[in-house]
Amino acid sequence: MTSSSADSGLRPFRLDVPQSDLDDLHDRLDRTRWPQGLPATGWSYGVPTDYLRELARYWRQEYDWRAAEALLNEWPQFTTTVDGANVHFAHVRSPEPDATPLILTHGWPGSIVEFLDVVGPLTDPAAHGGDPADAFHVVVPSLPGFGLSGPVAESGWEAGRVADAWAELMGRLGYERFGAQGGDWGSVISRELGRTHPDRLIGVHLNLLPGAQATREPTAEELRAMSPEDAEHTLRSWRRWIAFSAEGTGYYLQQATRPQTLAYGLTDSPVGQLAWIVEKFREWTDCEELPEEAVDRDRLLTNVMLYWLTGTAGSSARMYYERQHATGRAAAPREPSTVPTALALFPAEPQIPLRRKAERTENLVRWTEFDRGGHFAALEEPDLLVGDVRAFFRQLREKG
Repeated sequence: MTSSSADSGLRPFRLDVPQSDLDDLHDRLDRTRWPQGLPATGWSYGVPTDYLRELARYWRQEYDWRAAEALLNEWPQFTTTVDGANVHFAHVRSPEPDATPLILTHGWPGSIVEFLDVVGPLTDPAAHGGDPADAFHVVVPSLPGFGLSGPVAESGWEAGRVADAWAELMGRLGYERFGAQGGDWGSVISRELGRTHPDRLIGVHLNLLPGAQATREPTAEELRAMSPEDAEHTLRSWRRWIAFSAEGTGYYLQQATRPQTLAYGLTDSPVGQLAWIVEKFREWTDCEELPEEAVDRDRLLTNVMLYWLTGTAGSSARMYYERQHATGRAAAPREPSTVPTALALFPAEPQIPLRRKAERTENLVRWTEFDRGGHFAALEEPDLLVGDVRAFFRQLREKG
């Protein structure tokens, strides 16, 4: 992975992983020390040993990093220093000169790999059966501390600071006004962009809105006052939140309290890193049993590779710590956003928002419910996500 040594400006970047790094990975996979599993327990204790053995075998014997590397290198990529951090990003300009600038932000345990299937249709809709008027100039940064933007050398990289860095980055690229889209941490950061830089944002498109789910059981009286559809949606949100809170937040607690302790194992063991990530792709995607039912196996492994090759298991986890231990501005109550906002709901998302709660904090102008897809919308259902992003910004253009 190479870039210029200059400390300012935009530096061209191209992925070129040394073969020695791949040889080291293969050696570690060959020498994996496997734990004993329990029979007939499925995923209830965590990632099943038999499943992970097969996935690790595929990683070692069949997965082709060089093909993935070449695919990523089809994007023009750069690095730049923002607020002391090295920020990696892809910048794919549309052939349409009047395209809308749009920044796409991933989350954890995702990466820029999430957007491989959406950048083409967004930048060149005419080549993908769409209307050229819906074109975007797309910027896809790696979060500070994650993958090709990591690790960071200092603390304090909370979502608000990232949002400020994104505003600076878009300004350097000549985009004074632009749109934002994101899920997971990308949704938090995109919302912060709109909240703290409202004069710069055309609109914010989210496929997750943390904090808008039902966090208590609705009373019988409250349910009677709702429409049948709203009552069912509220109960579904509540049940999903209870299940997620009871069984699905261990990763958050570890990363928000002791990310450095976790980093040793994940940075030393590729199978450990694989298990830590693949569990979330199984739990948060729209799959029946295996994550590959929702996300291509090679794409999943390419995503894992960006964490493994850069040694950023620990530095990416620190974002949870920074949010949990925020002080000053980062800890201040969030004011409602005034920027036009769209929310796309995918049914397997662990946190199902309530519209009435979303409207308290967002200038909500679009609400779309889909019948398939999950947390990693750009990977799972790229066509649905692209269609909704296009429709949202078209709606804003037509409104004037």
